[in-house]
Amino acid sequence: MDTPPDLTTDIGGIRLRNPVMTASGTFGYAREFETYVNLNRLGGIIVKGLSLAPSKGNRPPRIVETACGMLNAIGLENVGIEAFITEKLPFLVRLSPPVFINIYGRSIEEYAALAARIEEVEGVLGIEVNISCPNVKAGGVAFGVDPEVAGQVVNAVRDNTSKTLIVKLSPNVTDITAIARRVVAEGADALSLINTITGMAVDVVKRRPVLANITGGLSGPAIKPVALRMVWQVCQAVNVPVIGIGGITTAHDALEFLIAGAAAVQVGTANFVNPRATTDILDGIADYLVENKIKRLTDLIGSLEV
Repeated sequence: MDTPPDLTTDIGGIRLRNPVMTASGTFGYAREFETYVNLNRLGGIIVKGLSLAPSKGNRPPRIVETACGMLNAIGLENVGIEAFITEKLPFLVRLSPPVFINIYGRSIEEYAALAARIEEVEGVLGIEVNISCPNVKAGGVAFGVDPEVAGQVVNAVRDNTSKTLIVKLSPNVTDITAIARRVVAEGADALSLINTITGMAVDVVKRRPVLANITGGLSGPAIKPVALRMVWQVCQAVNVPVIGIGGITTAHDALEFLIAGAAAVQVGTANFVNPRATTDILDGIADYLVENKIKRLTDLIGSLEV
């Protein structure tokens, strides 16, 4: 191929120059990585999850390494939406990639208020909604495990924003396609999956949980087969773009998700091991397209034969 392959893809009406995005909670607010990565090469930047008010998160210890991954119980520590807008966003809007804000709430009203505030903000093209958070009005059960409640959250957000709306799905459910169908029906423009899988670790000397929170979210290579299966299932069930997340550490991993139907991928835990993981993966995807004489990324997406 004489000309470089076309790596562009579309996520809910937003054109990405390439399919490699950052996963919320693993890339800070992007500035933390500017000495390691050419941020302008990224397909999209999704920032650390934001709430209405600042949050200190859970008490430590809140991270533990596991076989082929890690458990985290950070508790969604963040600076809050107002501090983000005044202190973090000015740097982000100077970059080329589209910026997406990941949001979470403890009630449907909080999600709606966040969406309304972000609607006023220039430079943010989309919102990624984390529905894996506990619903305080329902005894702490996560919004994302019930199609009805998940749909209510998305409906409330959709009513308060015209920006591209991505819903991040939880894997801790019996049938992820049921959640996917419902949130799309309520206005999701795209889906990202999966969030972390609930797990725990035990200190056998102290006979106590390693994490102060007892349980945490498992991420990293250990969850890739589960994530890949769920992405493939959801791609068959809905007609909106799907973003694959879960254990993507190499270009080979990313290619599996793309072939299974994902329109883009997010790189998460790998950033802690290799700060240049995103651009290494991007280079590998481009090399694969050249080697296989594939002119456009879109020709590869969903090309799985079963």
